[in-house]
Amino acid sequence: MRNDPQLPLPETRPAVTPEMLANLGGGQIAYIRPFRSEQLNALFPAMPPLQPGQSVWALIAANGTPIMLADSAAAALAGAQENDLIPVAVH
Repeated sequence: MRNDPQLPLPETRPAVTPEMLANLGGGQIAYIRPFRSEQLNALFPAMPPLQPGQSVWALIAANGTPIMLADSAAAALAGAQENDLIPVAVH
């Protein structure tokens, strides 16, 4: 494909800021994401340490607030439904 000076340039779109993402869904969207137990201290600083190497699932609000931990994706999904949240998967 050649650059044609007569073709219009694509519009520039504003970047999505972290604040815009945090407010996405108005408190109704949360994401479900797998973690290793070694990663959880940063997300849940008050949580007692887990045995290294464990896989867990977290339900996290769109604004980054942790809601719950579960031992399976199905349990995290059930937590979203119990809290009237629309779950999305992040991988």
